[in-house]
Amino acid sequence: MQRMVKDWGLALMIAAAVFLVVGLVQDRPEIPDQAPPFVLATPDGDTVALSDFEGRLLILNFWASWCGPCRQEIPDFSRFHSAHPEVGMLGVAVDSGDAASVRRAAAGLGISYDVVLGTGDMVRQYGVSTLPTTVVIAPDGSVRDVTVGVMAHEDLLRAIQ
Repeated sequence: MQRMVKDWGLALMIAAAVFLVVGLVQDRPEIPDQAPPFVLATPDGDTVALSDFEGRLLILNFWASWCGPCRQEIPDFSRFHSAHPEVGMLGVAVDSGDAASVRRAAAGLGISYDVVLGTGDMVRQYGVSTLPTTVVIAPDGSVRDVTVGVMAHEDLLRAIQ
């Protein structure tokens, strides 16, 4: 029994190390200099377009309800959104089920910013392969910053400066 526990512990440590190394070497997604346009549905059936944010800074956060690191950063994103309502913010739900599932997940996680249902086409256009990924779009539509991995409140402040 002790041998089995030791073996499993070692296997888990190796898996964690591999996960960490893979996470550290993730490349920045290949996104054009100008943010690709999109029109996405909200869980309530409305639509939101990139053009709705013309002239405003916009933060796109690609997340999934099953993604632990995504869930970890949501409180900081909500706090940032409350403190900076002048900055547009969209949570782009990827692979999180139908609209009702996304609505429940967003409410359960305390997301205070708008959520849209990401599409495979949008995910490809923005080069997202790892969650969470956050894209900061300048008021002129240019891509200002891309972060793969968890962002804290302080990281968001730096990204908009």
